[in-house]
Amino acid sequence: MAVLNPKTTTPLSSSSSTFFSHSPFTLSNRRAVIVPVVRGKSAAVQLCKCVATSPEQHTAYTTKVSRNANMAKLQAGYLFPEIARRKGVHLQKYPDAQVISLGIGDTTEPIPEVITSAMAKRANALSTLEGYSGYGAEQGEKKLRAAIASTYYAGLGIEDSDIFVSDGAKCDIARLQMLFGSDITIAVQDPSYPAYVDSSVIMGQTGLFEKNAEKYGKIEYMRCNPENGFFPDLSAIGKTDIIFFCSPNNPTGAAATSEQLTQLVKFAKDNGSIIVYDSAYAMYISDDCPRSIFEIPGAKEVAIETASFSKYAGFTGVRLGWTVVPKELLFSDGFSVAKDFNRIVCTCFNGASNISQAGGLACLSPEGLQAMSEVVGFYKENTNIIVDTFKSLGFNVYGGTNAPYVWVHFPGQSSWDVFSEILEKTHIVTTPGSGFGPGGEGFVRVSAFGHRESVLEACRRFKQLYK
Repeated sequence: MAVLNPKTTTPLSSSSSTFFSHSPFTLSNRRAVIVPVVRGKSAAVQLCKCVATSPEQHTAYTTKVSRNANMAKLQAGYLFPEIARRKGVHLQKYPDAQVISLGIGDTTEPIPEVITSAMAKRANALSTLEGYSGYGAEQGEKKLRAAIASTYYAGLGIEDSDIFVSDGAKCDIARLQMLFGSDITIAVQDPSYPAYVDSSVIMGQTGLFEKNAEKYGKIEYMRCNPENGFFPDLSAIGKTDIIFFCSPNNPTGAAATSEQLTQLVKFAKDNGSIIVYDSAYAMYISDDCPRSIFEIPGAKEVAIETASFSKYAGFTGVRLGWTVVPKELLFSDGFSVAKDFNRIVCTCFNGASNISQAGGLACLSPEGLQAMSEVVGFYKENTNIIVDTFKSLGFNVYGGTNAPYVWVHFPGQSSWDVFSEILEKTHIVTTPGSGFGPGGEGFVRVSAFGHRESVLEACRRFKQLYK
């Protein structure tokens, strides 16, 4: 493109222009501007002046759909992906580090062969005309529902029709939230598994996050700490529609006694509330604490129980759990809660994998129960090693007896600061207590899910750090 020099009116090649040769702008970013110039009384010369302009800002296409305002209430990322992200950053900094993960509660030991062989048999049968099956019952296979009822709820009045087989307790928590809707109030243990609070925020059941208190509005946080034996003072808790309660508790490892659960059931009845009881770690209980809320008289009228094979059989990847919704449980208008939950399940879920369900049935055979007991026993031995290590270093340690988690107190310190120090100095991933709620500040959760040699090495590093 030839342009005119405004001083000389001689053509100037853009390729020879000193301005162009040193300019960060490309030819495509230059605009020709026509500037009329009058010389004398009659002549008018059109000069073309090149002006450099900034590159056009690219604006991404957006739809006209508004973002769910409740998603914007969520603080940062979900706890465990955030821990994974920080672990990844650490590995970039120390690529040769032998990182030991005692953070997220993911199982590490192989699934017992008696269980995997049953899944393999079902999988192989799917390649035959006789053994193939497509969609199954959304509520789960009758044999598995009956086995769950007879194994875990014998004598408690729970029937196989009360049981809904699923792809895990966490997924069922989301379905239960859909069942309850947005126009309810909730109470949670503090600290507690973050899925209860986050799913409530997403559903629109809460107010905004109150930064100064590190909690959401419209949620009753039931403080559970060493001073109250990790069971809340119910007399100080306001009335709510739903009470999320986990026993043995994640993250503290505390299991509620029969007397405490009797108080909880009475509290729910007095207030007309529904308890969502998470018993995912019940098989780790080694004393006389109840393994099910339905061991408490009257609980079938006020409680739902959700459970999982994840931490018993190593099914964290296989995905299989169940939820019990007793026929006695009714909404305020007298309508069956189970019928509405069945409608949710049939709408949102096509049923657990038939291969997973074959594994679940094998879990509940005499051989499977023995195998799961041995796996649980292995992790409980890991727990004892971790507890003994921190106690020997002078820490106050909680949990561990009835759960695969050790709750270690670091008074006066930020949980995330302790997490970062342990990761930086020992290459061990833990979980900061504040990620489970404001009541977890000053604590760190150490998981017992790990290979024995990894747990022993981690404890050696802990001793080196805190000796």
